[in-house]
Amino acid sequence: MTLREICETLGVSRRALQGYEKAGLVASTGRNKYGHLLYDEKARERIAEIKFYQQLGFSIKEISDIIDASNVVVKNALERQVQKLVEEKKIKIRAEIKLRLKKIQTINETKHLLFEKIVSTNC
Repeated sequence: MTLREICETLGVSRRALQGYEKAGLVASTGRNKYGHLLYDEKARERIAEIKFYQQLGFSIKEISDIIDASNVVVKNALERQVQKLVEEKKIKIRAEIKLRLKKIQTINETKHLLFEKIVSTNC
């Protein structure tokens, strides 16, 4: 597959793929007669794996540490990353709940003030 085909198929940018190459995560397997970079199936699978790790929030450095590691190392890294993502989500949810409770409180206070105003003007 050419560089363009890889990018289109896997949804990665040319710049991202060049970054993977610069980090030593993947390499082209040759060039075609037009000079376009070529990637074999193994490279395509590796690029897909890199993209998967990035979607989980791993940095390029972290990916380079685990991509060729044993299953135990990868499993531990994935478990840590999932725990990190869960904690981040909990923090966001707590902040959202706090914000919504504050809005509810403001609405209730406004309702109370309006009610008092209505009652006082009717008396």
